[in-house]
Amino acid sequence: MTDSYTVATDGACKGNPGPTGWAWVGEDGHWAAGSRPEGTNNIGELLGLLAALRDHAHVHDLVVQADSKYAIDTYEKWMDGHARRGWRTAAKQPVKNREILEQLMAARDARRASGLPDAVLEHVRGHRGHVLNEWADERAVRASTHAAKGVASAWSSHAGQDRLDVSAAPKK
Repeated sequence: MTDSYTVATDGACKGNPGPTGWAWVGEDGHWAAGSRPEGTNNIGELLGLLAALRDHAHVHDLVVQADSKYAIDTYEKWMDGHARRGWRTAAKQPVKNREILEQLMAARDARRASGLPDAVLEHVRGHRGHVLNEWADERAVRASTHAAKGVASAWSSHAGQDRLDVSAAPKK
């Protein structure tokens, strides 16, 4: 078990809806990213958060930094209420992205069941020089470009890809 770890997440979409990418990048340069041929920016943001939670299920004090208030608010404020209302919004409309929200709840509940504290989600301003967020954005945009070819896939530094040098933001 790792004591503490910070990871930034991001999502990207070429058009909205359109080819979608997601990513997380950790403080040590490890990363993961994935693509979906069709999605939305919000789906990319939620998938980045989900992957970060799943891939760091063993981390005691997990800090997830995201530039998406939607992803943070969904996780911290809305998803449990949606479930209690039978997957309806407060306006009685069907909840979008229910399948992802159910997986987020399962990842959170697995942390709790194993005695770990909830992950701490921090909002960071996107495209403002936050190095981990800049790297997560770079990986998510790259994944959405791959998704534009009609391919769903995932890559990771834990599966043969090189770690990133997170001492500086990616070159533009």
